[in-house]
Amino acid sequence: MSKAIIGIDKSKSYRVYITITTDMVQKAVDIHNTTPVASAALGRVLTAAGLMGIMLKNDKDKLTLNFKGDGPAGQILATAYGDGSVKGYIANAYVDLPLKENGKLDVGGSLGTGELTVIKDLGLKEPYIGTIALVSGEIADDLTAYFFVSEQQNSSVALGVKVERDLSIGAAGGMIIQMLPGAAEESIDILEKMIGGMKPLTSSISAVMENSAGLTESGLVRKLTEHIFAEVPDEYAPQILEERDINWNCDCSRERMASALATIGKKDMSEIIEEDGHAELQCHFCLKKYDFSKQELTEILNSM
Repeated sequence: MSKAIIGIDKSKSYRVYITITTDMVQKAVDIHNTTPVASAALGRVLTAAGLMGIMLKNDKDKLTLNFKGDGPAGQILATAYGDGSVKGYIANAYVDLPLKENGKLDVGGSLGTGELTVIKDLGLKEPYIGTIALVSGEIADDLTAYFFVSEQQNSSVALGVKVERDLSIGAAGGMIIQMLPGAAEESIDILEKMIGGMKPLTSSISAVMENSAGLTESGLVRKLTEHIFAEVPDEYAPQILEERDINWNCDCSRERMASALATIGKKDMSEIIEEDGHAELQCHFCLKKYDFSKQELTEILNSM
């Protein structure tokens, strides 16, 4: 289970969301058997989706991040709910690219040129849909641009996934800072200086984990927050408002797969029954397979 905190500074100039998602990203990597660059890309999107999910008002409110590009990764999609549930996948889990000149994994190169689409289903007649062109494909840059362009929200997004030599996830997490109406000019200058001098987020997470033996997940995220904002004056340091859980949770089921089959049309269903005699569907998110017999397909056909 991953923990997240939501905080606000004393001057009410900004709100911050911070999480450590190492365990959640590891679970996704284990399921999809990803290469290092795919692990980093998928982990960043899952972490961002989790943080944006807990920004929603209601537990059943749903958010989808869809990164689609012309690079070898193709597509990275993650869905999150207001209760902190997250699931996602990368179209090409085996994408492999050389490291960039700075020695970092080339997440942007794996996506290439394309679009980011954010869908928010808030239980209204129509979902909110916002689309922007990818800025860099590095995920955090693209989401920072999305908040500014589509939601007119000045934000800073930091995401990180550290992949170890044995391909396990050494550290993963994210932070989103959002300025509030009437923010003090001084707070903006202080935050810009802090963000400009920040080490990679995974370095901060690793440092906190190494020096915090025995701390709970909640304690680690609080320690990370203190670490990141250590040089920020007390007036503008975040005060914790709330703790939330962010968890990998695929809600696929046999019933949902049957409903999906019912949408393909009578003609196509009849052909499957006659030619194949069964159908196998696989969940994109958790890779679980569902097999439907000829009798079950016939029952679905009759119910259309």
